[in-house]
Amino acid sequence: MNDIQEVKKKNVFRNRNFTLVFLGALVSNVASLFYSFAVSFYILKITDNNALIQGLYLAVGGVTFCIVTLFGGVISDRFNKAKIMYICDYLKGITIIVFTLFLIFVIESVTAKVVALFIVAVISNAIAGIFSPASNALLPVIVDEDSYQQAQSYFTILNSFQSIVGVILAGVLYTLIPINMLFLIVGICYIISAISEMFIKYNSEYEKSDEKLSLKIVFSDIKEGFKYLISIKSILSLMICVLFINFFFSPIFDNFAPYFIAKEVSVSDYMFKDIIAPEMWSSFFSVAFGVGSLAMGIILSSTKQKEKCNKTVRYSMIGVSIVMALMTALYGLFKKEIIGINFLLISIIVIIIIVGVLIVLINVPSSAVTMKLIDKDKFGKVTSVGSIGSQGLIPLSMFLAGVVIEYIGPLGLLIICTCGIAIVSIILFFNRPFKQI
Repeated sequence: MNDIQEVKKKNVFRNRNFTLVFLGALVSNVASLFYSFAVSFYILKITDNNALIQGLYLAVGGVTFCIVTLFGGVISDRFNKAKIMYICDYLKGITIIVFTLFLIFVIESVTAKVVALFIVAVISNAIAGIFSPASNALLPVIVDEDSYQQAQSYFTILNSFQSIVGVILAGVLYTLIPINMLFLIVGICYIISAISEMFIKYNSEYEKSDEKLSLKIVFSDIKEGFKYLISIKSILSLMICVLFINFFFSPIFDNFAPYFIAKEVSVSDYMFKDIIAPEMWSSFFSVAFGVGSLAMGIILSSTKQKEKCNKTVRYSMIGVSIVMALMTALYGLFKKEIIGINFLLISIIVIIIIVGVLIVLINVPSSAVTMKLIDKDKFGKVTSVGSIGSQGLIPLSMFLAGVVIEYIGPLGLLIICTCGIAIVSIILFFNRPFKQI
């Protein structure tokens, strides 16, 4: 009880900068959620459910993000992070608005639409690659060290709430309004987020440098980030495992779920079919994840920050492996017509709720410990390198997932991903360096 009272006394929302960042993230995340939801189904719709093109689209965006993130980390450590954030949000908003206007007045053929979507994916992910390290590096600068877990928990609550309300709203908007109007809403949301971020003020003296930014300095800083990360073996071990966890985990929701809904749910006699569009099930899956992560986020936001997180993370990873294996088995039974579509859909929702709880138990404590261990003046470089480590293989995994679905089938993809998650979880469980954090 005393711990809870202590956390409440030091509520991070009393920090004006954190509040502004939080509000900016609220609007920006809504924009990102609307766009990613709409684009996934829009590509499948205009390409006649071509999973290979969808996978290639996701891969191109992911590769762009990973490459630019390395440079974004260097930039975030040398320039005002808040300024980087609002400039990026302005650019992303303008890019999507211009693209939408072209979609309305200029572009007509399916091929031209697909090409335009790929171009926007490259531009928006390049901007995100600069934005992400700056936003990650800003939090430990504006928040006290003993409030790191609370701050991360509130962002988890935000993301969870958006998964519940935002995705439902995205599904409703996708089915009720033209796709062009939804894209315009996304662009406007990014502009509003940028306006909020313009009011963030903090001491940025250590970011100023007499050296002019050049390619030589950029690569030197990237090299320094790699060396620094390698010196912290516990964090390095975690990031390497996260790299492969993401490789196997991302295709389940980015490739399998849209394909499963478009190809199997849409032609099935699922519950409430007359009033619920098939795409809404994607919203329900996201809501389920949001419910689980929201509940755990609330708990962690009022829990005192622990010095170590290795036990929580290791056992949570084993839990994720078990429930993902269960989902794969249930989908196999569905394909064999042993269970029906309604039982499968309800089971998937329950499983995703559990996954939401476990993912927060992994992300929040490990993020708080990471922020404490890494020097603030190196945070941008190190987290950008870590981002490459944690997301570097995702573009390849999404492309390969599209190939697997196209030639082996969705069940084959689930089996491969489940086995991969289990193997990596076991390796992390017995990893000695990670046991130190």
